[in-house]
Amino acid sequence: MQKNILKSAKKIYFIGIGGIGISAIARLLLLEGKKVSGSDISLSEVTDELVNEGAIIIEGQSLDDIPIDTELIIFTAAIEVADQDLYKKIKKLNIPSLSYSEALGIISSSKKTIAISGTHGKTTTTAMIAKILMEAKIDPSVIIGSMFLETKTNYVAGLGEYLVVEADEYRRSFLSLHPYILIINNIDADHLDYYKDLADVQSAFYELAMRVPSDGLIICNTEDLNVKPVIKDVKCKIIDYTKINFNGVTLKFPGEHNRQNAKVALTVAEALGVEEQLAKKALSNFSGTWRRFEYKGKMKNEALVYDDYAHNPQKVEAVIAGTREMYPNKKIIVVFQPHLFSRTKILLREFSRVFNVADKIILLSIYPAREAFDPSVSSEILANEIIKFSGKINGEVDVKNKEEVLREVEKITDKNSIVLFIGAGDIYKLSEQLIK
Repeated sequence: MQKNILKSAKKIYFIGIGGIGISAIARLLLLEGKKVSGSDISLSEVTDELVNEGAIIIEGQSLDDIPIDTELIIFTAAIEVADQDLYKKIKKLNIPSLSYSEALGIISSSKKTIAISGTHGKTTTTAMIAKILMEAKIDPSVIIGSMFLETKTNYVAGLGEYLVVEADEYRRSFLSLHPYILIINNIDADHLDYYKDLADVQSAFYELAMRVPSDGLIICNTEDLNVKPVIKDVKCKIIDYTKINFNGVTLKFPGEHNRQNAKVALTVAEALGVEEQLAKKALSNFSGTWRRFEYKGKMKNEALVYDDYAHNPQKVEAVIAGTREMYPNKKIIVVFQPHLFSRTKILLREFSRVFNVADKIILLSIYPAREAFDPSVSSEILANEIIKFSGKINGEVDVKNKEEVLREVEKITDKNSIVLFIGAGDIYKLSEQLIK
């Protein structure tokens, strides 16, 4: 029934249409000629682009705005987490409804799905794989949790048999997918506001791995201790991406994490019969995605400004290390906006140890996203922990509001400085203000 309704519905309403994942489905349905409308708490560049493509979008989140002739509602997963009252009201309407993950699962069932999973690196790896397959004229459909910098879109409509898509582990949402080729980049303890511990995270990945058919394929690091328990019972072929020949690839981005992502993409290309030199050239020309070590521009004093979506300790550490690798002799100023009270609290010790190679650390207040205020954790507490464990001193680690950040960065930078904005909240807006 669900599969049929997504195909048959002509008038579809999206709640939370500005989300980076759900907006890709809205774009897909617009391209199919459906009438798409929706709402979001705040309008953005993403919603503006959808409007330009034909969607009708209202700011806010009232069910009264849903047109009476709507045949299907698709809603963001955040509603199930943050607004149970709204979720229950949606389900009581006399209109069929799907969550984002349910809709994505239906789309996945009609294609040979290449699902990219992992606690970190999903977006970049997805984009790299897509870049290679598009260059190889395999013509995949692509849904990515960011924007291709080349195309400025999070959805690519392909006519080929493959769908390349991120597989998000949060709340086990990736279990709606039907992976034919499954990539497991890595597995770490994250989303501990939902999962109990690492073993619980692994149990979700295990379920996903068991969904791969016997004629399918899993690509992973078979020696990764966190991955081994996940793949122990699978019936399909397994390929270790760390064994791929990486000679001849020159990435535009620094960091071992990006080299690992590229090895995964090369392994997928080899498995699909893509000519090796074509795949390596595509990777060498890969320009990246929105908010993944994205170069924003220069300040008036010629300091360079970058922005990155990193929000767990492993990602934060990787992007800072990559920046230091690329700019070994520059002064690196990191402006970090912690994401979620629960993540900051549970991973406080881990966060306190990932800023060592930065010269100056400025913290913004915690971005709450879907969570209520928690007085037991704060950026001030994190700052004290960073000072305690990293060897930094007061002055090298500060907590400031957004206006103070802009003034401070302008004061302490020069042409030998790199300013790195990190976080999954709205911190990217500061980087844009700084270069203006």
